[in-house]
Amino acid sequence: MDPVYLEIRRIARQIAARQPQPDFYIDHPEEVKASHHFYRSDATVVRLRRKMAQCLEDDFGHGMGHVEKVALDAGALTIVESRLKGHGEEQARRSLLLAQCAGLLHDICRKEKFHAEKGAQKAGEILQRYPLSDDEIQRVCSAIRNHEAFAPVKASRPRPSGMISDCLYDADKFRWGPDNFNHTLWDMVDYLNPPLSSFMDHYPKGMAMLKKIRATFRSQTGRRYGPQFIDIGIAIGEELYRIILSDFVNPT
Repeated sequence: MDPVYLEIRRIARQIAARQPQPDFYIDHPEEVKASHHFYRSDATVVRLRRKMAQCLEDDFGHGMGHVEKVALDAGALTIVESRLKGHGEEQARRSLLLAQCAGLLHDICRKEKFHAEKGAQKAGEILQRYPLSDDEIQRVCSAIRNHEAFAPVKASRPRPSGMISDCLYDADKFRWGPDNFNHTLWDMVDYLNPPLSSFMDHYPKGMAMLKKIRATFRSQTGRRYGPQFIDIGIAIGEELYRIILSDFVNPT
């Protein structure tokens, strides 16, 4: 990475470190812990995780680091949502499994055009070799097909898959908060290597997208906690923008 971007990344991470921890993790520590435990111990998830570590290119901000965070938060959201909906223990456990599978698989075709649709098709092929029913595979694929921001939700969202789809979407959009300025943005910069002038030309558009995503969270729990993730990201982004302008674009 260009030394200028390395320094800007360092500053961004300093700003991010001053921000509060999102309330979701404070209010739901047991659900977060349970999702982490399931992720490490469930045989199907462990097997899929190992496969994805071999398949995913760890660049462009959507490698294993990203999908693991999405899988873990989608799992925690699903636990909370299952409880709110009064689901039984076995149904809740299967939903947790599907949410984490969806999280691991959702960006498998990230660099391709129509990546959500193509990712859903690829995920369906992969999951045929895993101990999931056809209906469960369809639910995972439906979630992946509908995880893209600012895209209309496609048909085939019956009640059971709706929760998985909503939790995957919300967990993915949690990453638009502080994670964006800690990791994702700089991985994309490292991959694309834009001149600083181009980076700054696109910066306001990126911030506008952050503000727009704030109103798109889907699950009950995501709608409660998601906007705070985005607000933290906006606070980091606005402070960083001012510093780049003063110290790198128009230094005195």
